[in-house]
Amino acid sequence: MKKLFTCTLLFITITLGVVKTAKAQDPQADAGTYMTAISTAETDMNKAYMAYISASAHSSRKRKIEKLRNVAVDNIVICQNTITNLPPYKGDNSLRQSSLKFIQLCYKIFNDDYTHIVNMDDIAERSYDEMQAYLLLEQATNDSLEMGNKRIAVAEKAFAAKYGVNLISERTELGDKMEATGRETRYHDKVYLLFYKCNWEDNQLTEAVNQKNVTKIEQVRSALDKYAIEGLKVLDTLKVFDNDGSLANACQQALNFYKTEAETQAPQLTDYFMKEEAFNKLKATLDAKSADQRTQQDVDAYNKGVNDINAAVNTYNQTNQQLNNGRNDVINTWNATEKQFMDTHTPYYK
Repeated sequence: MKKLFTCTLLFITITLGVVKTAKAQDPQADAGTYMTAISTAETDMNKAYMAYISASAHSSRKRKIEKLRNVAVDNIVICQNTITNLPPYKGDNSLRQSSLKFIQLCYKIFNDDYTHIVNMDDIAERSYDEMQAYLLLEQATNDSLEMGNKRIAVAEKAFAAKYGVNLISERTELGDKMEATGRETRYHDKVYLLFYKCNWEDNQLTEAVNQKNVTKIEQVRSALDKYAIEGLKVLDTLKVFDNDGSLANACQQALNFYKTEAETQAPQLTDYFMKEEAFNKLKATLDAKSADQRTQQDVDAYNKGVNDINAAVNTYNQTNQQLNNGRNDVINTWNATEKQFMDTHTPYYK
């Protein structure tokens, strides 16, 4: 398979708020200060994670990205320790426990489950089904994070109402950037699967051609045509992302190529293999006869077969070259467009 650029990210959507106490109190007994201590620890964790997301999208330095992932994991541990060491507020452990559950989920995902969730390179070499399963796992993980965040919001509101704390919802730069990353990831994955499905079948077609397996070529060709047509229909109804249609356009260009390959060029390859098989049988029959047994009709048929197979070879070579050039074009265009798309729409954060 041609190496494809991919950068798939998990995301946490955090809504941070401003806490105002109903009246001045001693910091040790003030519910607003208690909530701020938890919120501050969570914010520091999310800042480290957003820096990792930004590096993953904008940098090609694997060591730097892995270093920032480790920093993100370390900050999850620091956040967990900070909140663990925070005693319940007046015996009320609800807010603290809700936050700890979410932080423990983050740790499990970004540390224990990391190799299963972001090991894209191995998965991309296997099959469309495994890639789809990977992206579904990623989405399920994101859903779990989102549900955990909603539980924190519910616990926070209940805690604030119980202790007379005035919560003012306010959008923050960090929250906006994490939300934007989530939107981009969902859009990217939807388009990427359309591209990957056809790209996978195209690789199967190349393998079948190399094996000269006419039956497999026909099976894969039919599937490729079906998936390309289905994908183009989805793209026709897909809205652009923040006035940027580049990713969908690159996918459309690729799918049109795969559709033409399946409907026009693959049959030419199959035709060559059938003609080659027929010529080999003709040659074997002629070779089985001694020179004095060969009739003029045998010789004429063989010479015609030579002309036909030579013409078929030329057509085959031209078609193969066109396909190879087309593949390189659509893959290079996709890789460059995908990288530019993610570079443009993934927020920068340090």
